[in-house]
Amino acid sequence: MRVYFLCLLLAGATSLSSCLKILRPSHAFIKSAVPEAPDYRMEDNWAALPDRRDSADRVPRNTLLRDNQRNAPVDVFFIHPTTYYWRKQWNASLSNERVNRFTDETVIRGQASAFNSTARVYAPRYRQATLYSFFDEKEPNGKQALEVAYDDVKTAFQFYLDNYNHGRPIIIAGHSQGTVHATQLLHDFFEQSPRLRRQLVAAYLIGFKVKPDEYTTIRPCEDSTQTGCFITWNTVAWGNSYAPFANSVATNPLTWTRDTTTAPARLNLGGVPQSFDRQDKRLVGAKVHEGLVWVHPPAPKGYPRFLLPGRPNLRHSFHIADYALFYTNIRQNAEARVRAYRMLMGGQ
Repeated sequence: MRVYFLCLLLAGATSLSSCLKILRPSHAFIKSAVPEAPDYRMEDNWAALPDRRDSADRVPRNTLLRDNQRNAPVDVFFIHPTTYYWRKQWNASLSNERVNRFTDETVIRGQASAFNSTARVYAPRYRQATLYSFFDEKEPNGKQALEVAYDDVKTAFQFYLDNYNHGRPIIIAGHSQGTVHATQLLHDFFEQSPRLRRQLVAAYLIGFKVKPDEYTTIRPCEDSTQTGCFITWNTVAWGNSYAPFANSVATNPLTWTRDTTTAPARLNLGGVPQSFDRQDKRLVGAKVHEGLVWVHPPAPKGYPRFLLPGRPNLRHSFHIADYALFYTNIRQNAEARVRAYRMLMGGQ
């Protein structure tokens, strides 16, 4: 695991030329070789549940932030990003304790926890597609692996609706691969059900491309308190582009609008680095530009860029830090949208 982690996270590294080759599974996708599907009746198949101690309960050390899931008025269904980089198979096994531990200590702690002041956190483990699936452009392997992963997410969400939700308002949130699956989840459940759309506080579809016309009934959010809508952005270093995300919706996470006005760093309530031991207030400003959010590279350490050989535009991407750079703003915005939703629904 450490080799793949370093391939992805070491900004400025010069020895990455073989990284993609290392990440590619050595065989084609074979359905019979896919790990056993999870049973979501088993708590171990959830990375986070609100009535159990887990990494989603955490708050950054040395801050005044607090977990409030016990009294939270809504739920968040959080779909974690790719944390499986191995080449052994195209989809992760839920019995892989190293992957589970890595997931919990990084993205469940650093991303899902952003919602724990206002929402009860439900985060399924799933047979996530290995990272190389997103670069498997000439073969169907990656697509098939992602389909397996989505089948699990869809099953987990249905189990959540049947057993945990009890009609409570819902936030949908994800990042990267998680957002790929969350985007489809909105199609399969919320677009098809007026009842579920009434329960939707908002969807945070962060770290992947979402088109302005992705849905017929769910629109991009236009301000900080609109509900029943979606928010999305992809963060890059100021002045750079990334063609695959061109013409995506981009929400400025400092103003929660989609205009191109530069939001100054004084509006940044606090980024939280990978060490999860502080808030860096006024960390970065932000500007929407052609489907991306531009930021100047932050001075404090702990907010890595995304580096892969042969993908020069990714050298400017803060994909891994999409949540971290704006952690406290996300937290406050989720609270604001929940308050607005409850007022709209008469105090529900």
